[in-house]
Amino acid sequence: MTMWVFGYGSLLWNPGFEVAQSRVATLPGYARSFCMRSIHHRGTSAEPGLVLALDEQDGAACKGLAYAVTEGHEDRTLAMLRERELISSAYLEMNLAVTPENGQPLTAVTYVIDTDHVQYCGGLALEEQAHIIARAKGQRGPNDEYLYNTASHLAGIGLDDPDLDWLANRVRALTA
Repeated sequence: MTMWVFGYGSLLWNPGFEVAQSRVATLPGYARSFCMRSIHHRGTSAEPGLVLALDEQDGAACKGLAYAVTEGHEDRTLAMLRERELISSAYLEMNLAVTPENGQPLTAVTYVIDTDHVQYCGGLALEEQAHIIARAKGQRGPNDEYLYNTASHLAGIGLDDPDLDWLANRVRALTA
């Protein structure tokens, strides 16, 4: 059986594992948003950044990429994803149904925000998000780089995310 992983943020431009194929897919019931404070990768404990997470919302749907993991790399991929995504336990690892364009639903390893975790910050206004992203830096680099890479890769695969586009433009203005 093929192992699938759903990417909606940095996994779009930096999967970090052997990908056999990818398909544009939709995850119902979740919205992509900057609702997780980043204290490791894109911020610090003293000055947290923001990273994308899947926030459960009625009627929402998130478009991203479903990645088929190259056969024989499943265990290594899962170990790497857990080290990367579960660094502070703010994400929950779930196996969720995603639907590829023109395809049947498939089950993908998906990381969603734990709304009870201290790093959860759903509901921040876009302007507040922009100011945080414009100044934060973490172990993996500046927070604005994460935003720009994600927005660029979504556009590159033909997926619209008006909030990310607005944030990218606003952060560019703030950092100019």
